[in-house]
This record gives sequence, structure tokens and C-alpha cells, in this order.
Amino acid sequence: MLGGVYSSMSLRAAVVQAGSMLFDTEATLAKAERWIGEAAAAGSALVVFPEAFIGGYPKGADFGARVGSRTPEGRKLFRRYYEGAIEAPGPATARLGEAARAAGIWLVIGVIERAGGTLYCTALFFAPDGSLAARHRKVMPTAMERLIWGFGDGSTLPVLETPLGKIGAAICWENYMPLLRAALYAKGIQFYCAPTVDDRETWGITMRHIALEGRCFVLSACQYVADAIAGGSVIVNPMGQLLAGPNREGETLLTADLDAGEIAEGKYDLDVAGHYARPDIFRLEVNEAPMAAVRFVSGGGYTEGEG
Repeated sequence: MLGGVYSSMSLRAAVVQAGSMLFDTEATLAKAERWIGEAAAAGSALVVFPEAFIGGYPKGADFGARVGSRTPEGRKLFRRYYEGAIEAPGPATARLGEAARAAGIWLVIGVIERAGGTLYCTALFFAPDGSLAARHRKVMPTAMERLIWGFGDGSTLPVLETPLGKIGAAICWENYMPLLRAALYAKGIQFYCAPTVDDRETWGITMRHIALEGRCFVLSACQYVADAIAGGSVIVNPMGQLLAGPNREGETLLTADLDAGEIAEGKYDLDVAGHYARPDIFRLEVNEAPMAAVRFVSGGGYTEGEG
């Protein structure tokens, strides 16, 4: 399948619907390892975890913020959240990479990434050899998320070419950004991963639309946390048909066997980045350069600041 060839090769993919332990990164890493092992035992080659699984999604917290003011208690809560985030690369990613290597899988997992003084909602990609293959930082945190997370830039919009096919990700409400979806389609995405905490009924409809629009498989993993986040994870084929889910009953592993040849069947009459595009009328420009806040100038040229 390398090079965008849609073979008839079949693979088993899994989405993990489970909740993280907020403020307990060690316990959540152990939980991720258990689910990775279970997915591997089920024969999965590609495993997708929810948004913010490592580090947690603090649903309902306001961090003491009001327009024009912040509270000391809110700052202390953010400190706890910050301390529970992980660095990439770092000890936690080494541990996740080892779990992926032991299972022999491609792993896509949502984390809260700490870089300098800023947190990012990030999807990390691990290869079966345990290496950290890529990361995608959420480019548009939604509403109150902007208080606690920074904005990703175009330098972390990967679509990885792998022996399984082309794998990429859009996190939660990024999936409502038409131009971001168009960029992923143009990169030839075949296995569209959508980590989320959106548990509304409308989410599954969105995932089916994206699969049909992009003629790709969509794997959406939502957290399940009792009395907080109600799941709804799904796996969808390139014609928008549900292969697994939605499940709202509790933590679970959803699996499906995916035939990559179905992508070609779908693109026969709709390829939005190819024969169904009209570049003479509509065009998209994507800036993939890192957007560091500071550039240091020396005799050897520019050096980007860390961010």
C-alpha cells in the first residue's frame, strides 16, 4: 500500500474507549499499556486512543478564570494539570513506545504535551518498532480549552506513509474545520484517526460524513468516564457505513477488519482532492513551517526558538 496504492490487503484496527485518571499520569500509563495488550491480543495492527488520554481532559473545570481575573486556587489547579502532562519525547513516550513495540502495532494516542510553559492537546504516533514517528498538536482548541492549551501550527499535520497505509489524525472539533480536512485528504489519508471527548449523538454523524467525504476509514476513539463522558466511539468505512459502534455502555475495545481496496471503490466517483476538485475555482494553501515565537539570528542564519 505504500505510495498510495489501494491494495486488497485487510488489517484489523481497534479503537479504545476508556477514561483516563485525571492528575494520575502513572496510573493512566499503566491503563494504556493494558488496553494496548488487549488490542494486540485481538489481532489489531492499528490502535487508536481518545483525545487527552494521557494527562486527562478536565471536563467542567474553569481553573478560576473570569473575564479580567484569575483566582489563586485556579492557578494551583492548573499547576496540578501542568505537572500531569508529559514531554514528547520523554520518559512517558518511551514507555508508550515500548508498549507499541511489544504489541507490534501502530499506535495513535491523545496526550497533554508539555513544552516549555505551554500545554498542547496532542496526538502521538508510535511505530511497531517503538519509535515516536510523529505528533499532531491540535491547531484550534475550543472555547475554554484555549485557557489551558496552546495552538498547534502547520508543522505538525502529518499523514504517515506506513506499510498499513497512510495514517493521520484530527482531534475532536478540528474535524469541523473543512480546510483542515481538505489538507488531510490532499495528503492521501486512508486511515483517518479522530481522538475525541465529544460524546454527543451528532459526533457519529460527523464521523460518517468525513468517511464518505474523504473516502477513507475513520477510527474515532472517545473517552468514557462515568457521569462525565459517555463514549460513542465508532469505526466507519469509506462509504460512511458503521463497522463498529457507537458504544455508550462503558469502557470497551471496538475492532473491525478493514479492506483498503474499498478506498479505491469509493474514490471511483468521489475524490475531493483529485477528479472531484475544481482547482481552477477553489484552492487551499497550507503553511507547514514551524511558527516559533522567537527566532535567534547568528552568522550561520536563523535558529528557531523551542515551542
